Amino acid sequence: MTVHPSHRAAARRNLPGRVFFLAALAVVLAAGCQPQATQAELAIHIQVDGQTLSASLGAGSTVQQALAAAGVTLSDQDRVTPPPYSLLEDGDTIQVTRVTETFETRQEIIPFEHQELRNESLPEGDTLLLQEGRNGLKEITIRTVFEDGVNVGSSILREVVLEPSQPEIVMVGVQAAFAPLTIPGRLVYLSGGNAWLMEESTANRRPLVASGDLDGRVLALSPNGNWLLFSRKSKLDAASEINTLWVVSAETGIHNPIDLRISNVIHFAAWAPGEGNMVAYSTVEPRPAAPGWQANNDLLTVTFSRWSGPAAPREILEPNSGGVYGWWGTNYAFSPGGSYLAYARPDGIGMVDLEEAALQPLLEITPLQTRSDWAWIPGLAWGADSKTLYIVTHAAATGLVSAEESPNFDLSALSLVNGANVQLAPLAGMFAYPSVSALELQGAEKNYQVAYLQAVFPGQSETSRYRLVTIDRDGSNATILFPAEGSTGLEPQAVQWAPEALASGEQLIALVYQGNLWLVDAFTGQSYQITGDGLTTRLDWK
Repeated sequence: MTVHPSHRAAARRNLPGRVFFLAALAVVLAAGCQPQATQAELAIHIQVDGQTLSASLGAGSTVQQALAAAGVTLSDQDRVTPPPYSLLEDGDTIQVTRVTETFETRQEIIPFEHQELRNESLPEGDTLLLQEGRNGLKEITIRTVFEDGVNVGSSILREVVLEPSQPEIVMVGVQAAFAPLTIPGRLVYLSGGNAWLMEESTANRRPLVASGDLDGRVLALSPNGNWLLFSRKSKLDAASEINTLWVVSAETGIHNPIDLRISNVIHFAAWAPGEGNMVAYSTVEPRPAAPGWQANNDLLTVTFSRWSGPAAPREILEPNSGGVYGWWGTNYAFSPGGSYLAYARPDGIGMVDLEEAALQPLLEITPLQTRSDWAWIPGLAWGADSKTLYIVTHAAATGLVSAEESPNFDLSALSLVNGANVQLAPLAGMFAYPSVSALELQGAEKNYQVAYLQAVFPGQSETSRYRLVTIDRDGSNATILFPAEGSTGLEPQAVQWAPEALASGEQLIALVYQGNLWLVDAFTGQSYQITGDGLTTRLDWK
């Protein structure tokens, strides 16, 4: 066969490519004939259960794979070093620590506490047992941890009180250097977390509640003086329950308190006048953040029986926002006859329509910007004839201070007959707390007086001390009564008028001064110290 010259030329051009392909193929075939290198083996040691195990694994293996290869199983409590997900290197050692735990339950005695109540009506050194102490019982569950059989520690897992202890309460007499005074009605005061009652004479004192846990937010005698309404610190965590509401008979006293099964009462709880054993109250919801609650701004009532306890509460006002700074709360005040109910909150005052379950605003008040975790609620008191409201108002600012930050607060009277708003005492202070005497007949006219606190430094009334002042119902005849000029002023508080004048005509006002109960004559200013233990914090007089 004859090859065309052009074909011979093309063959010569393709010859280098064919040579390269054959050379590459020879290299691949040669490589395929060489023996393969084996993957590196890791020698691993495992210390477990008092022995050392060995395992061989491929490179890139983890601790978990090594344990599985050695047949080592782990419980949820066992501890492995290094962690199971760690990559291993040749010669590594794995440490397995066996962790076990035991649980032991045992009962322990809760020793009772010893509490002493100082009583100035007993001779110094005398004692009187009010309540016998009783040990309690609790059940404790203890968890003990063992590592490789060695005890490494125990801790209390759970503690349950099976029976609470009862404190031993002993009344201890202290010397009293104060002359006894005759008083009308019943006067109750809070001292050292306990409620005490005086009747007929300041020397005649007896405990009504001696548990030592009254928190002072509520302390109110019923209109007839037969019952005491009070609040106690909760035995639960404050984040779930702040306090609880109770009543006790002023006749039987210390041994028969009645739990109203109501909790978290901060601003308002009072007797509903003319309604028998009925209590009105408002609640809050506990919160971990300051001030410790979120107000519901609600209003409820509950009745109770001496024998069957409380009935189911009845809602008057449902929870609501409460206006500006409503998170702090709302206060309420019944008129002397119980026909009307006023409210006060940071942005105003008004009346509660009990039939329609609604609020009827009477006066808007510029809320105080405290720039803190509290809010100011205007002080509020009814006139003895139920025709006037005595209120503390936030007055206009001076200079460049904003209205919300004004330091000025006045005492005013708001007529419910014609709506007139009359300023009675300018710059009285934010904690003036007006209080009204009982209605008296003077000739053909019924009259009463108003007591209030006057700030020593009106421009700084938040931190200022105060002085007790009385005025006539129209604001005239202002008289500074107590304490004397140059003496330390009063802490902010609501003072209490005697329910009636003495036979001698004296009108007494009860107050707390430097931790003690004092009585002040509203006409002469004569003052009488009644207690001397320095533990008095709140009072009521009916």
